[in-house]
Amino acid sequence: MPNIKSAKKRVKVAAAKTAQNKTITSAMRTEIKKACAAIESNADNKQDAVRVAIKKIDKAAAKGIIKKNTAARRKSSLARKLNAGV
Repeated sequence: MPNIKSAKKRVKVAAAKTAQNKTITSAMRTEIKKACAAIESNADNKQDAVRVAIKKIDKAAAKGIIKKNTAARRKSSLARKLNAGV
């Protein structure tokens, strides 16, 4: 446990940021899973599900939670699955 006042604040801020990042990451992964499930089951809303997932991926990349290339890779993977399922 830190003794310096600023270090104590950094611990609190880091914990808050970690929690925020975790919720965004979790929401993104959930949408990716929903999109994959919609593609596999050939649901009517699979295009919409992929669109929502890509939006979540872009938001996470814009906030710096995932890297730009990771976002591109995940979006590309979803697009490949969608086009193969069509």
